[in-house]
Amino acid sequence: MPVKNNIKKIRKERGIKQVRMAEELEVTRQTFTAIENNKYNPSLELALKIVKYFELPIEEVFILKEEEKYEK
Repeated sequence: MPVKNNIKKIRKERGIKQVRMAEELEVTRQTFTAIENNKYNPSLELALKIVKYFELPIEEVFILKEEEKYEK
């Protein structure tokens, strides 16, 4: 099951620059870009830091997408 996130949406709604957030979370901007674009899942530690940074419940930031199952 893939994990998706709302990081980019939340960050933009709050007017936070990507570079600033990456610096404050002690990751590179490139890593942060990959996470926002769902190309890379953050470590559990980083995911918890992001949730704490936004002061939101984890389910508002990260979404576990269930794969659709097709019957034959």
